[in-house]
Amino acid sequence: MQIRRLREERGYSLEELAERSGLSFRGLIYIEHGQRSPSVLTLLDIAAGLDVEPGKLVNHIAQEESGNSARDGSR
Repeated sequence: MQIRRLREERGYSLEELAERSGLSFRGLIYIEHGQRSPSVLTLLDIAAGLDVEPGKLVNHIAQEESGNSARDGSR
């Protein structure tokens, strides 16, 4: 996920994003470090806190999968 990159691009600390998204600081740390997978509702809260479309948080995953499909000949 691109949460950390987007957060840093906007100059937000973890504390600021937690406040903006209504989530806990500790929860965001776990999500950013891949120790927890956020629910859809949590992703929506994070996207709102970052002021981005929710798909922007996971867009790179879809791009990587389509790139892998093109390389191995599958769809």
